[in-house]
Amino acid sequence: MRLNKQILFGLTIVLLNVFFAIFAPLIATHEVDEMDFLYIFAKPGEGGHILGTDDYGRDIFSRLVYGSRISLVVGVIAVGIGALIGTVLGIVAGYFGGFFDALIMRFMDALLSFPYVLLAIAMMAVLGAGLFNAMLAIGIVMVPSFSRIVRGAVLNVKNEEFVLAARTLGASHLWIIFHHILPNIVPVLIIYSSLNFAGAVISEATLSFLGLGIQPPTPSWGSMLAEAKNYLQTAPHMALFPGLAILFTCLGFNILGDGLRDLLDPRLKS
Repeated sequence: MRLNKQILFGLTIVLLNVFFAIFAPLIATHEVDEMDFLYIFAKPGEGGHILGTDDYGRDIFSRLVYGSRISLVVGVIAVGIGALIGTVLGIVAGYFGGFFDALIMRFMDALLSFPYVLLAIAMMAVLGAGLFNAMLAIGIVMVPSFSRIVRGAVLNVKNEEFVLAARTLGASHLWIIFHHILPNIVPVLIIYSSLNFAGAVISEATLSFLGLGIQPPTPSWGSMLAEAKNYLQTAPHMALFPGLAILFTCLGFNILGDGLRDLLDPRLKS
């Protein structure tokens, strides 16, 4: 029962974010770039602005709602890129071993030697700012961790009796990989992807905060924090609400990931 409540709590937060992202035009109370110069730095509740306004008189609630779209899209695409490439490399390294394993893992170790955010910043400096480049950079940075997780899972599965039996009966490598290896590592991928989603959200916010991610006037939680840093004393609500949005989104995905891990990992079952 405790486990079900944990998953339900995390899933509720995640679904709320998805709901806001999908129905943003219906939920937002103002146009995302509409400026109300009569209510610049308005406090929450003033002038019909639920969460107040920023330095241009733009409604913070509406920008937060539309910003959820950016965070979820970046999270889905980036995690998808990292999971896809990392899974392929991890399977090749773990299943075939030998030269392929040494080559792939040494390259992954080289990438892992760089701090996560620093590597993403370096890639953005090469690729240039923008939504697509941000998703690509964050996804590639996730590849080493995905490949190592998948490799470990493959090493556990490939020596199981049913895999050895299939190999003895003459099954091809591709048949074994798609019919025995992949189905048995799917739970690992689901758990790790949900946990990495929070990392993707934070990475996008970090890049946007530094001016390397989503470019103004497109609303992004990270860029909203960057705009608010100069007004922490005069208008603290400008930073408070984007920060809470990032906090609860990451909290939801982390709790969901932990719950899925406890549910799907047989080693944790009593």
